[in-house]
Amino acid sequence: MRTIGEVAAELGIEAHVLRHWEQVGALTVRRDGNGYRSYDDDALEQARTVLKLRRVGLSLPEVTAAMAPKKSAAQAVVRAKIAALESEVGRAQQAITYLQHTVDCRHRYLDECPECAAFVREL
Repeated sequence: MRTIGEVAAELGIEAHVLRHWEQVGALTVRRDGNGYRSYDDDALEQARTVLKLRRVGLSLPEVTAAMAPKKSAAQAVVRAKIAALESEVGRAQQAITYLQHTVDCRHRYLDECPECAAFVREL
């Protein structure tokens, strides 16, 4: 069994973050006889999962849904996040392509370049 401070230190986060996760239902923690939070191995693993899901971009409501007992509900949330991330990757790749062209462009001014103009029209 671990205290909230020990778990927070192990995960590299503040104790108030763990309290917030518990408050919003993303984390379930037992209390000891004195009412103090007591983290067993299962609670620690759940906290690690919440942290990882947050770090890959899920909001707390999405984390809670992704950890739902019904696998189909969890999968729907994760699939939606994957689609959103893939869209972001696509936009980032377009930005890189455009910016790389502007670096390599032989035209003195970008508005003189037909390729730059084509990129601008895509926005």
